[in-house]
Amino acid sequence: MSSDSTEAQTSTDQHISYGIGRQMGEQLRGNNIPGIQAAIVCEGLTEALAGLPSRFSDEQLHAAFEVLNQRLQEQQNRQTKQQAAAGEQFLAQNSLRAEVTTLASGLQFEVLEEGGGAKPSATDTVSTHYHGTLIDGTVFDSSVERGTPAEFPVNRVIAGWTEALQLMPVGSKWRLFIPYQLAYGERGAGGAIAPYAALIFDVTLLAIVK
Repeated sequence: MSSDSTEAQTSTDQHISYGIGRQMGEQLRGNNIPGIQAAIVCEGLTEALAGLPSRFSDEQLHAAFEVLNQRLQEQQNRQTKQQAAAGEQFLAQNSLRAEVTTLASGLQFEVLEEGGGAKPSATDTVSTHYHGTLIDGTVFDSSVERGTPAEFPVNRVIAGWTEALQLMPVGSKWRLFIPYQLAYGERGAGGAIAPYAALIFDVTLLAIVK
């Protein structure tokens, strides 16, 4: 084997090794583990790959992970409280705008365009275009961006949508400000919508399909 091919093999192996380490590091960073020490992580990884015995007992590691789980739960509790407080503050300030209507449920809406069609009932299926964001403007879902309207029964969506759609004449475009209780609640929805998140939707009611 030539020196060039050996160097190429070594380079490839280095790229593979670095890539694996990079992926692991990004995953750990994404998990936002409190108290993690990169140098000690590398030592544990190196020793495991070398087949060396653990420097800590199973009992010690189990106890450590119990502490970690407690820290993660406390961290999540702080984050959810902050999320809920941010949403409540936003909605409280938003309710002061003259163009915003606040309903008894806590749902807020702003009429961007008023249609002249019929209003759907809870059991109707409707066609809509929508653009959904978090209160910081982050887009998490948008039929507008996909270019395809969405059809669904009025009573099979989040509570804020169900309430608003029954008030909207066909042809209307409303901006909905939805508290977490009328959205995805304490659990959130996947990675895009955190627990206790208030949401904003621009909704155009295109038609009552059936």
